[in-house]
Amino acid sequence: MTDAAKQATDAARLHADALVWDQTFPATPTCGSWTSHYGALERMKASGYDAVSITVASDPDDALGAIRRISMWRRFINENSDRYTLLASARDAEAAKKAGKLALGFSFQGTTPFERDIGLVEVFYKLGVRHALIAYNQKNHVGDGCHERTDCGLSRFGVELVREMQRVGMLVDCTHTGRRTSLDVFEMASAPVIYSHCNAAALKAHERNIDDQMAKACAATGGVIGVNGIGIFLGDNDDSTDALFAHLDHWVELLGAKHVGIGLDSVSDPATLTATVQRQSDKYPAGQGYETTMLRVSTPEQIPQLTERMLRARYSEADIRAVLGGNWLRLAREVWKEIA
Repeated sequence: MTDAAKQATDAARLHADALVWDQTFPATPTCGSWTSHYGALERMKASGYDAVSITVASDPDDALGAIRRISMWRRFINENSDRYTLLASARDAEAAKKAGKLALGFSFQGTTPFERDIGLVEVFYKLGVRHALIAYNQKNHVGDGCHERTDCGLSRFGVELVREMQRVGMLVDCTHTGRRTSLDVFEMASAPVIYSHCNAAALKAHERNIDDQMAKACAATGGVIGVNGIGIFLGDNDDSTDALFAHLDHWVELLGAKHVGIGLDSVSDPATLTATVQRQSDKYPAGQGYETTMLRVSTPEQIPQLTERMLRARYSEADIRAVLGGNWLRLAREVWKEIA
């Protein structure tokens, strides 16, 4: 057996044995149809995924819309319990791995579903929402987004909301969020904070990417950064595995493997995403690559390739397991709480 063949065999074995957890799958109408979302989940299973966090609502969705989406997904899980299970604890991810199922968790890309009602944080947590990012590109009642005209910090309501999220065990996510607002979150954090799907500005200058200082501030809370597969955040609309690995490797070199994970943001229908982005120029400003003819997006099938790429770069087996899903599992153990 050649060295390359042995390496491929070793990578396949490691990938099959490791817990694979993707912290971002945007399964909303702006990213594809329900049929395409369901198909993407099957592709994830075939690519060795064990757990995935589904975006069920975003800014500016309201509470009722979020509840309806959660209801739909919970019904889907119940009706397909031979293949899927609800992801509400670290144990659920481990049990899904053992049973050959895919554990599905819920998240918000924004805080408008809470509707300025702090009590809804615990309600949505009980329904399965395990992380929520602060602001999606624009300003909301909590703080500024990364594409906002201003760079202000957390509002008074935002401070209260972050405290409540951390009290109940919901991970605070600073993806898509403005710099000063994110720094306020890190400064007041009493538990790990995450960037569920963010790339390195050091490799690709883009308002959606984060610089090394922000990454270090996140890691200092004990948090994790998930590498993102959107081509314009990776490079010049580059969705290749090499581009994905370059950002992952940058984070590992900067922060250590214990602070890096997968948050592929792999939309099920790039054409729908492209049309959405070009229709909503207020959320996706000009000059940031959004006007490209077709947004390219890394796919679940590239995660096994990423495992082989890490092995080829001489990452230790322990570090590869941590990046593939072990770090998200660790945060689930540390942060998520059982609430009656």
